[in-house]
Amino acid sequence: MNLTITHYNNFFKVTGVLNKQSVGVFQQEFQEVFKKFQSVTISIEGLQSIDRDGVNALAKLHNESLALNKQLSIIGFGCKDLYDHFKSNDAA
Repeated sequence: MNLTITHYNNFFKVTGVLNKQSVGVFQQEFQEVFKKFQSVTISIEGLQSIDRDGVNALAKLHNESLALNKQLSIIGFGCKDLYDHFKSNDAA
């Protein structure tokens, strides 16, 4: 399944597969999102799978939000790898 990103204002819904092949679409969609919005919410409930490149893309977006002092919320039961990545960063 392809990656699909839909949004209404600052709420984005990501469905499909976020992997090495689709990460470019993800990065292009969120390239300048923090110039438009102070806070962004991304629902990953519809993700079927995510690989290391997808996790890194979300982590990069998270780091960008911190650097720009913007608010980023990632919601939904997505992938355990993503949860583990952010949990390990909190512990470090």
